[in-house]
Amino acid sequence: MRAIWFSFAAGLAILGGFSASAEELGAGAPPSGYAEKLAAYEAARASFESEAGPYWQSVADKRRLRNEKRRKNEVVALEDYVLTQPPVYAGPPQPADPNKPGGEQPKADRPPIPVVADFVRNAEEQFGFVPDRPASERDFKNAYAEHAKRAGLTRDQVVRIYGFESGGDGKYDVQAGLEYPRSDARPISTALGYNQLLGTNSVELLAEKGDEFLSALRVKADAAASGGTGLSQKLDVLGRMIAFARSVPDEWSAHEALAAGPQGLGIHALNLDVDFGPLLQVQKLLDSVIFAKAKGFAAPLTAAELEMMNLTGDGNGFDMVTMPPQLRERVPTSNFFQRGGYERNPVARRNDTVAKLIAATDAKMDAEVRLSGARALSDAYDFERP
Repeated sequence: MRAIWFSFAAGLAILGGFSASAEELGAGAPPSGYAEKLAAYEAARASFESEAGPYWQSVADKRRLRNEKRRKNEVVALEDYVLTQPPVYAGPPQPADPNKPGGEQPKADRPPIPVVADFVRNAEEQFGFVPDRPASERDFKNAYAEHAKRAGLTRDQVVRIYGFESGGDGKYDVQAGLEYPRSDARPISTALGYNQLLGTNSVELLAEKGDEFLSALRVKADAAASGGTGLSQKLDVLGRMIAFARSVPDEWSAHEALAAGPQGLGIHALNLDVDFGPLLQVQKLLDSVIFAKAKGFAAPLTAAELEMMNLTGDGNGFDMVTMPPQLRERVPTSNFFQRGGYERNPVARRNDTVAKLIAATDAKMDAEVRLSGARALSDAYDFERP
C-alpha cells in the first residue's frame, strides 16, 4: 500500500509540475498522528521542566536560608526570596491515547483522592468507629462556635475563615473541590470541614494534641447526664487512634505517609463527628495563634493573616504576616507553597504577590460572610450559653 501511495504521488507531481518535497509540505504544520503529538508534548514538557525544576529548588533553598536566619535572629531581606514568578507551561496538551476507550486522556500515575465515604468506611474497618453525625448543621455550628469562643478565637477569625474555606455556606463535611453543587465537581485534596483540614493535619493533631483531646472528652463524658457509655467508647477509639498517630516521628512527612493509609483515612473521619470534629477544627487555628505569639507577635491576627497560616502552614504564613508592606508588594506567593500545592491553587496563582493574595483573601471573605452559613455561624458565636 505504501508503494502504491508513493507511485500515485509521483504521478501527480509529473502531471502537475509538482516539485515540493514531503518535508516542505509538512514544515510548520502541527503534528497530526498520535505518536507525533505525544513526541511534541514530551519535548515541550521536558523543556518546561528544565526551567520549573531549578525554579522550585531555588524556592526551597531560599526558604531554608530564611529559616536559618530567623533561628540566628538575623534580618530577612528582599534578596532572601525568589523574586521572579514561576514558569508556566504553554506547550501542547498531553494527547488522548487512541488505543484507550473513547480516546480518553492518560491519567497521572496517582491514586484517586479519597472522599468522605472512604474516610467513614476506613474508620469502621480499622477502628470500629462510626462518626456521630450532628442532627443538623446548626448543632455542629453551635459546638464549633462554643469551642472556638472558649479557645479565645475572635468572631471575625472564626466566621471569615469559615467563609473563605467553605464558600460561605459549606457544611461540616464539605471537602475541597466539592464546595459547590456542580456536575463536574471533583475533590482536589482531602481538605475537610470548616477550616479544611488535610488528612495529614488530622493525624498530626492527634499525635501532638491527643492528650488534650482525651481530657476534653473525659470532661464531657463525666458531665453527660445520659449517653456516657457512647462517649466512653469514643475515648477508647480516640486512644487507639492517638497511639497509631504517635507510632512514627513527629514530622510532617511521616504523618503524611500515615494519613494516606487505611488507618490514617479512618482518623480523618473524626472531623465528621459532632464531639471530635469541632475540637480538631478549632485546634488547627488555635495552634497558629499560639505559634505567632511564641514568635513574639503580640498583636491579634486579622482573619486574613490567620488564614495565611492556615493555608500555607504556620511557618510560611508567619513569614507573610510579619513581612513589611514594601516587601509584600514585590515577593511572589510561590515562595510560600510547595510546587504541587501552588499549581493546584488558582487563587495563589492569580494573586501572585503577598500583597495581592492577602487583599484577595480579604475581598473573598467580605463576600462570603454575607451568605447564610456564615451568618448562622456568627449567630452561634454570639449566643450566650449558660
